[in-house]
Amino acid sequence: MGVVVIDHPLVQHKLTLMRRKEASTNSFRRLLTEIAALMAYEVLRDIPLHDVEIETPLETTVGKVIDGKKLVFVSILRAGSGILDGMLDVVPGARVGHIGLYRDPKTLVAVEYYFKMPSDLAERDVVVVDPMMATGHSAVAAVERILELGPRSVRFVCLLTCPEGIATLQGAHPEVPIYTAAVDRGLDEHGYIVPGLGDAGDRMFGTK
Repeated sequence: MGVVVIDHPLVQHKLTLMRRKEASTNSFRRLLTEIAALMAYEVLRDIPLHDVEIETPLETTVGKVIDGKKLVFVSILRAGSGILDGMLDVVPGARVGHIGLYRDPKTLVAVEYYFKMPSDLAERDVVVVDPMMATGHSAVAAVERILELGPRSVRFVCLLTCPEGIATLQGAHPEVPIYTAAVDRGLDEHGYIVPGLGDAGDRMFGTK
């Protein structure tokens, strides 16, 4: 499957509003949640369904439902929580995992400090979420830790990425599809995506 760029007009419109440096913390956070909910429709397009018998006001019929308990959203802390909130709006029954990673400022290598997942991952489909996939090191570190638990499937969702990040994740795990709203030009000397939108965590939480 490779890379899926979700270019729906509503997603692109909201992404442009987020990129603007004058966007407030409140609006940035709200837009990220809205985009995540919109992206969920594409990310979960092929999620398994099963039949259930229901009663409508007129008769008994058979409808199709997803099993939200079989779906796990894994948020890469801290910025992943913005995408997580939007996806939980769409699938409130999903389970949630967290992985804490920070990027060493000198080496740009991901360092893990927290890891908590639902049990029985072998029966579950995992969606890893992080707004920015820059160097790709955090994405690879998260995916590798999750794969150790043998999930049924893994997909990676980010708001923005760049050719370097895509090459890193696909080089390590070509079987993991990447969903994103945009593939930007590249990385600057500090490992930030350009033109990008700055540090998503700082902009979400007002810590700059």
